[in-house]
Order: sequence, then C-alpha cells, then structure tokens
Amino acid sequence: MKRSFKSLISFFTESWSELKKVRWPSRKELKNYSLIVFGTIVVIAVYFWVLDIGISAVIEAII
Repeated sequence: MKRSFKSLISFFTESWSELKKVRWPSRKELKNYSLIVFGTIVVIAVYFWVLDIGISAVIEAII
C-alpha cells in the first residue's frame, strides 16, 4: 500500500514536470488550427454528401 502511494505521487510529480515543458498554442494559432479543422470537416462532409447522392442515383436507376 505504501509503495503504490509513493508511485502515485511520483507519477503526478513527473506528469506536472512534463506539462511545464509543453508549448501551448497562442490564441491566433488556436484560431487558425480550429478553422483548418472546421474547413476539413466541411470538405469531407460535402464529399460524402455528393458521393451519397451519386450512389443513390445509380441504385435508383438500377431498381
């Protein structure tokens, strides 16, 4: 029991130490990254929408 508590404390200490090394994005970078992700999602959604319409039209033509 004592050993696992010591390991837990060590884990949190080392995790905090690693978090201090992280370079967090600035507000401008975060905005740009968010816009890139949103744009990518929109492009993929439109692609699958067009693909769905095309496949539906082919199936309707067969049936």
